[in-house]
Amino acid sequence: MRKTERYHVQGKNSLYQIYATVPFWKVAKNFMAIQIARYTPFLPVKNWMYRTFLGMKVGEDTAVALMVMMDIMFPERITIGRNSVIGYNTTILAHEYLISEYRLGDVHIGDEVMIGANSTILPGVSIGDGAIVSAGTLVHKDVPAGAFVGGNPMQMIYTREEREGREREKS
Repeated sequence: MRKTERYHVQGKNSLYQIYATVPFWKVAKNFMAIQIARYTPFLPVKNWMYRTFLGMKVGEDTAVALMVMMDIMFPERITIGRNSVIGYNTTILAHEYLISEYRLGDVHIGDEVMIGANSTILPGVSIGDGAIVSAGTLVHKDVPAGAFVGGNPMQMIYTREEREGREREKS
């Protein structure tokens, strides 16, 4: 279950009213920092940019691949644990602008998590330590620690226990 805060709007759709919810200059600054980071191949510099300019919490030794798109409006609501990998062209959102409301939710990605390329993580989601998210997955609900999930809609492929059992069988 995603944990989001809901804010109702009247009249025009919520995205059209964006600057009533977030300052223009914050979005402009975030846009520039995110675009530079998307093309930066130097991981320590990229993580420093996320922490310094976007207010994100990014753990040590985390690798964010090229072209990853962080939430442009509320990146400070994203936490990524240590030694995790965020795959190429993944999108991590902390907001949803809908017709008559918008929603905000913190995103928590644990330690040693692997997110496959081209995945999308929706607001209010927690991904537990050691989880694996297959490439191209829409993460629309929480992922338990150690689980292997994939697909659209996302489905459990293996629980932590099943994954550990399969790994023992291989060795």
